[in-house]
Amino acid sequence: MFVTTVFMACQNKNCDKQTKENMKQELTLTQEWDKVFPLSKKVNHKKVTFETQYGLTLAADLYTPKDAKGKLAAIAVSGPFGATKEQSSGLYAMKMAERGFVALAFDPSYTGESSGEPRRTASPDINTEDFMAAVDFLSKQDNVDAEKIGIIGICGWGGIALNAAAADTRIKATVASTMYDMTRVSGNDYNDAFDVEEARHKNRENLSKQRLADPNAMAGGVLDTVPPQAPNFVHDYYDYYKTPRGYHKRSGNSNDGWRVIGTKAYSNSRFLYYINEIRSAVLVMHGADAHSRYFGEAAYKYMVEGKADGYKFVGEPNPNPENKQLLIIPDASHCDLYDGGYEEKAGKGQPKNMIPWDTLAEFFKKNLK
Repeated sequence: MFVTTVFMACQNKNCDKQTKENMKQELTLTQEWDKVFPLSKKVNHKKVTFETQYGLTLAADLYTPKDAKGKLAAIAVSGPFGATKEQSSGLYAMKMAERGFVALAFDPSYTGESSGEPRRTASPDINTEDFMAAVDFLSKQDNVDAEKIGIIGICGWGGIALNAAAADTRIKATVASTMYDMTRVSGNDYNDAFDVEEARHKNRENLSKQRLADPNAMAGGVLDTVPPQAPNFVHDYYDYYKTPRGYHKRSGNSNDGWRVIGTKAYSNSRFLYYINEIRSAVLVMHGADAHSRYFGEAAYKYMVEGKADGYKFVGEPNPNPENKQLLIIPDASHCDLYDGGYEEKAGKGQPKNMIPWDTLAEFFKKNLK
C-alpha cells in the first residue's frame, strides 16, 4: 500500500504544531492493479496525488507512453459521475497514452481513493476545480508541454468538462463523451419531465427534510436486480456497473450510490451558461441509441449557436464555431461509450469497439499543437 500524508490548510497562520498535527490525514492508495481492464503493454503506469484549491487531495493514475521522449501533450480524464478511475476514465486515459499522450485519470473529490468527508458528495464548484487542479498537476510535470493540455469528461463529467473548459483557458481541447448535464437532470429529471416550479419545490422540500432525518443516507446506486420491463437504459447501466464488465468495489454506482443530499447544489445550478464562449476546440461524442443523447446534442447546439431546447437562457453565437464538433456513434448505447461495448451481456462475446480511439487521438493531436 502507498500512503501519502495530507495536511489540511490551517486557517490561522499562527496555528501551533499540535493543531497542524490534528489536521493531518492519511490518503491510502492501493498499488495493486485493480482496474476493470488489463494494463496495456504499451504504457507505463503509476499512482499519483495532487491538491485542489479547496484543500482536498485527489488520487490519480498517470499513464505515459513507453519510450516517449521530450515534452508531450497531456490529457486529464474523469467520469462517469459516480464511477472511479478504475473504470471508464482509466481506460480512456490508458488508450490515449497508447497514442502518445501523457494521460491522467483521477478520482473526484469525496470519491474513490481521493480525500474529502462526507464520502460521495458533490459540488458544481468543487468538481469543476477538480479538473482545473488536474491541469495544474499536468502543467508541472517535466514530460508535459503546459501549452498542450486537454481534458475528457465521461457521462456526468462531460458536462463538468465543458464547464471547466469555459472557465480555464489553459484547456486547449475538450472531449465530452456520452455526456450528462448533471445540473439539468438534477433540477428537471430525465427529458425535463419535472421542469415546472411545483415539481422542483417538492424536490427541495424533500431534500431539506432529509438533512435532519439522515444527512448521510445513500441512494442512486444501480439496482442489484433489474425487472424485465425496466427501461433499456437501466439494463444498460446494470450490465456495466453490476457485472464483471465494470463492477468496482469503490464505485458508488456499482454499490450504494451517493449521499441523497450530496447533489442538492446541482439541482439549483446550471453548469453550461457560458459554454457558447469557449474558444478552444470541443468534441461532443454521443451514441445514437443513448437515452442521454439529448444532453450532448443540446449542449453542442447551445455551445455553437447560443440557444437550444432545454436552455432557458439565450446567448451570443460562439466566436469560434469552426473548432466545435458533434460526433454521433451509430447503434451505440450510453454505456457502449464507457468501454466500447460487447456483443453479449456482462462483457462477454466479442467487443463492439464503439469508441473511435484513433478519432479522439487525432482530435487532440490537431488541437494540442
